[in-house]
Amino acid sequence: MAAANNLQLQGGTYHVRLAIPEDVRKAFGGRKILSQSLKTSLRSEAMNRRLPILAQWKADIATAREQKIATREQWRPELADKSLTLDQSIDRHLLEALKNPPKGKGGTATEITARVEQFERDKEAFFRDAQSLENAGAEGLVERLRHHFEQDPTTMVDGVQSAAAITRDVMIQIAANRYALTPTEVIEASGIVRMPASYKPKSPISKARLAVFRTFREARKVSAKNIDQQESKLLKLSTFLTQTGKPLDFDCVSAWLDTITATSKTKQQYLNAGNTFWKWAMKYDPRWREDYKGAISPFERHDLPQLKGKDRVDAQRLAFELDELPLLHGAAHKKGQHSLADLILLGVYTGARIEELCQLRIEHVIMVEGVQSFNIDDSKTAAGIRVVPVHPALATLVQRLMSNSKDGYLVPSDSKNKYGNRSDLLSKAFGRLKKSLGFGPLQVFHSIRKTAITQLVRASVTGTLIAELVGHETGTVTYDVYSQGASASQKLAAISKLPTIHLTNDSIIEN
Repeated sequence: MAAANNLQLQGGTYHVRLAIPEDVRKAFGGRKILSQSLKTSLRSEAMNRRLPILAQWKADIATAREQKIATREQWRPELADKSLTLDQSIDRHLLEALKNPPKGKGGTATEITARVEQFERDKEAFFRDAQSLENAGAEGLVERLRHHFEQDPTTMVDGVQSAAAITRDVMIQIAANRYALTPTEVIEASGIVRMPASYKPKSPISKARLAVFRTFREARKVSAKNIDQQESKLLKLSTFLTQTGKPLDFDCVSAWLDTITATSKTKQQYLNAGNTFWKWAMKYDPRWREDYKGAISPFERHDLPQLKGKDRVDAQRLAFELDELPLLHGAAHKKGQHSLADLILLGVYTGARIEELCQLRIEHVIMVEGVQSFNIDDSKTAAGIRVVPVHPALATLVQRLMSNSKDGYLVPSDSKNKYGNRSDLLSKAFGRLKKSLGFGPLQVFHSIRKTAITQLVRASVTGTLIAELVGHETGTVTYDVYSQGASASQKLAAISKLPTIHLTNDSIIEN
């Protein structure tokens, strides 16, 4: 008997099972159930092992459903393509027909015979073109057209035009039967057949495909923020494809980039999103593989403007000078933003990122080899997960924050970011604060991190130890892979070289 949570115990071993929805069973060879051994008799282990398998199965089901929808939607481009081919055939035959006057009118017997023979050759050529439609399902079309010409032995022009009308009607009937078109869709099909150039193909980056892509990435623990940001960029590309009717190729992507008002760095993020989607689709979407067989990613090898020299330097964020820090801290207190003032001090003495500081909880203040330290157990990079000694000047502040905490976090925050970020409101408050003091757009909270790193460099702290304190990779296997890092006492000695600052009423001053 199947248990809850998609688990079934068979012969002492747990199996994960999932029912295949009826509408996509054909894609799974007609199977009704997916089942796989979890190779454990422990329910607790089975509960964990089933999750990635279920996630993959659900992604496969979503892919099959999307492909079924995509196949159904193929009738529009397919009909437009066949209609264009028919129009080209009609134009070619009409041109040939116009070169020959009506059968049997004027000229010598030899000339009349030649025209009759040409007329017959033109008809046979037209029938050969019609045969391709019959091969596609228009049963009896060629015979119907032959009968039509026998009943209307006037001119080739008249014959082609009326036969073309018959062919168009047959094409509509084929599409209606093959794809089970609704009455409204039949009317749309009629419009496409008669004016194929009016049809603009929909974007291949459909919402259904993006939904499958999202499920796939969520199963692989990609952050929700990253998924949302890349999906937003892909939706913009999809809109461009739909509006322009352009095929998804290098020229199209290049034209799309030209419509985006952004820096080269941001445009590169758009290309990265496209490339990530393209690689997934080429690997996991059979329909996409078929449609783009042999094609290279249209998101690669684009030349974006690069800042060089002085322009590049001028565009970089600036560190705060030491004598500017008292202005920030004092102004925060004056505005009653005491949590922001505390956050500024934490940044000054740790060089940590703002979200890392806002995520610190009471249990993250630990003792390591007798040294009170911050345990930063989550960060934007693997190197960012680290232990940073508490600077001596922060001891009193940290104790106060721990004692006053109402929710377990050191820094109070009202932010309710959907990604769980607690720094949003404080970051925006800092932006308004520094702007009110006359600081420009190149100086943000992250600039305090630059100030701290600069001071450590000037205090002759080694580069590898600075990287360990602020959560940067060194780029060397020796330090990033093999080394277990500096001792707590070494890190405390290094962090203590940051200039000690003292609070005097509502400001800070350098010691």
